[in-house]
Amino acid sequence: MPFKVVLGELLASVPGAEGAIIADWEGEAVDQVGCMEAFDLQVLGAYKGIILNNLRIALQRSSGDDLQEVVIGTERTRTVVLPITADYFLVLTGLREALLGRALFAARSCVEQLRSEFS
Repeated sequence: MPFKVVLGELLASVPGAEGAIIADWEGEAVDQVGCMEAFDLQVLGAYKGIILNNLRIALQRSSGDDLQEVVIGTERTRTVVLPITADYFLVLTGLREALLGRALFAARSCVEQLRSEFS
C-alpha cells in the first residue's frame, strides 16, 4: 500500500491532526500528508527526528532500553514521534485539541502497518 494512503488514513482517523510524515534517519522526507505547508511539515519532521535520535542514544546509554515513542507538547500543538525501524520514523502533529490516547493508538497501528511495508 502506498505510504500516502497509509498516512492519509492516519490523519483521517485522528481529529485535530494537521500533518503526518515518514522520514529517514537523516530527516529526509519519504512521504507526507497534511493540511499544513509541505515545507513546514518537512522541517518539523527533520527536527523531531533529531530529538528522537538524541533520546534514543541517551536511553541506550542509560538503561539499554529501546525508545518506543515521544510526545512533544507546546502551547499550540502536540506531536507524537514513533520509530518505524532503526532508520525510519513517523511524526504526527497538530494534536493539541485531540485525544492523546486516540492519536497514540492510531499512530501505533500505523507504525505496525508501515513496518510490514519496510520489511
